[in-house]
Amino acid sequence: MSTLWIVLIVLLVLGVVVGNVMLLKSSARFKLPKDYVPPSKEEKAEIEKKEKDKPSSFF
Repeated sequence: MSTLWIVLIVLLVLGVVVGNVMLLKSSARFKLPKDYVPPSKEEKAEIEKKEKDKPSSFF
């Protein structure tokens, strides 16, 4: 494998890593609204049941 391909692959991987770190840093600044209430265990179970019952639309 030529040196050029190795350098391109390393730069691509480095770009992906740096991009993901920048995305994490920017998303850490988002704040939840003050009136946000996390769903209870019962609500979570109900949502999961609805998702299970819903037919898959992938194919």
